Amino acid sequence: MQGHQEVDFSKKLDLSLWKRLYHIAKPFHKNMLLLMIANALLAGTDVIFPRLTGYAIDTFIVNSTSEGIGGFIAIYLGMVVLQVGCIGVFLLLASKIEIGISYLIRKLGFQKLQELPFSYYDRMPVGFLLSRLTTDTQRLADTLGWTVLDLMWGFFYLIFCSVQMLFLNWRLAIMVLLVVPPLAFISVFFQRRILKAHRETRKTHSKITGAFNEGIMGAKTTKTLACEEENIEEFTELTASMRKSAVRASSLSALFLSIVVSVGSIATAYALYKGGLDVMALPAGLTLGALQVFITYSMQLFDPIKEIARTLAEMQNAQAAGERVLSLLATEADIEDTPEVVEIFGDNFHPKKENWPELHGDIVFEDVSFQYKDGEKVLDHFSLTVKAGESIALVGETGSGKSTIINLICRFYEPTSGRILIDGVDYKERSLLWLQSHLGYVLQQPHMFSGTIRENICYGRPEATDEEVVRAAKLANAHDFISKLTIGYDTEVGEGGSLLSSGEKQLVSFARAILVDPALFILDEATSSVDTHSEALIQQAITGILEGRTSFMVAHRLSTVRQADRILVISDGKIIEEGNHDQLIVKQGYYYDLYTGQFEDEQGQAVLSSVMA
Repeated sequence: MQGHQEVDFSKKLDLSLWKRLYHIAKPFHKNMLLLMIANALLAGTDVIFPRLTGYAIDTFIVNSTSEGIGGFIAIYLGMVVLQVGCIGVFLLLASKIEIGISYLIRKLGFQKLQELPFSYYDRMPVGFLLSRLTTDTQRLADTLGWTVLDLMWGFFYLIFCSVQMLFLNWRLAIMVLLVVPPLAFISVFFQRRILKAHRETRKTHSKITGAFNEGIMGAKTTKTLACEEENIEEFTELTASMRKSAVRASSLSALFLSIVVSVGSIATAYALYKGGLDVMALPAGLTLGALQVFITYSMQLFDPIKEIARTLAEMQNAQAAGERVLSLLATEADIEDTPEVVEIFGDNFHPKKENWPELHGDIVFEDVSFQYKDGEKVLDHFSLTVKAGESIALVGETGSGKSTIINLICRFYEPTSGRILIDGVDYKERSLLWLQSHLGYVLQQPHMFSGTIRENICYGRPEATDEEVVRAAKLANAHDFISKLTIGYDTEVGEGGSLLSSGEKQLVSFARAILVDPALFILDEATSSVDTHSEALIQQAITGILEGRTSFMVAHRLSTVRQADRILVISDGKIIEEGNHDQLIVKQGYYYDLYTGQFEDEQGQAVLSSVMA
């Protein structure tokens, strides 16, 4: 189902990646600083409470007195209030950071997708993009909003706790703290293995998301070809692979934490034994309260180590998501305007329309060659001159190069060599937005956006008036069917236009293209998937729509191209025949064979239909 392969990233915890993410989160640096302060105060209160307990034991319990206990209770309650306040600030700021970062990364990711050219979508499965902007983004937001802060708390508490232990009994403290370096070594040992397992899990998750998408979008094809069993087998393999890597990651994390707990328990037992001997050696040794405090610290010392271990594992897991999100944000467009062009004409988000020249429609392919990144060469020294207002039909077998020519005209791709001139100027010297704002593009399978018919027609010109919308619909022969609907132009089209027929979607697509009043019109198999009635309506519309505009038609149904000024028969990226319909019929060459063969097929189908009726 999915052929796209994920890129393998660094195998180690990459601090430079987290620095880049921290830079992206710049709008939240102030909140992060406040959160760090709250974290330090929270860790400080956590360390102070055992000291207060030790003081109470030595002062009130051992001496069997209550003198001064009121002041002690007041201090204790004050610390409780401070701790509760720190927790409240922590929760509030962490939530704001998580939500804000999630919004920011999704916004940046979606903006990047708007900037990237059509060629990027040609090679990138939808499932991978959805995974980056949903689960990967949320995992990053959770990590930056919570996990990193837990890591900071662990470091603060570890430092504060260690200092207090050294003050209480530095010899005993050193013996207990000696276990920290081995635990750090163990942490490094496990990091790479945990990260690798999490990365494999994330890669497989992206594939599963893509499989879900294809399974839903291709449900009809799956049913008609009876491929359910094959799909289930492939999906089962993917989920089994994800389960295996996820179980491995969980097992490694569990083993890591078990080792930390075991070492901590041994160190605490040692502290209890040695500290007990010191208590019995009073007055030179520890007090009972001090021993209780020290044992508490010994036990709690390994809480931050476990917390650090857990958060490092979470960061390793999130790093795999971070790598994918950053790879998307860092993706460079194959096709983009030069700085000089942007300076004059602006970019997609800041156009300088006052500098845009009028587009008349003269198009020249000047010795153009093109090959895809996989090495497949489609056009080789291709040349073509089209006058403004001329209608050109491209005819040929699948894979002959017709769609490539269209994609080059639209600048979805750019020539590998040679030039394409529009109105006598290399179109790379004009902005992408300038060219594509003058395009009217109607696809074989037009996309309808969720919303009403009116909103879909207005997609390219949201400010269009109702009169302009109706006029465009009438020119496209769409007004009649729209006006028969209960609520007309305010009818919902459903997801992807599911509530409209193929013909109705095509007519709405024509109206959408007409509304922007394009100088260039592209019809890419615009009638191949509609019924005869819809085709007749579209043919009527085309006659008026294309008048005075430069147009290119790619068509399988040759009845669509009969009125074209010129018909180009394309084979292996070359023009093998050229002329209008009558000229090519008289020539009795390749086009003649195609046309007469298709006409005979259509006649046969018509006769069969009449017999069946």
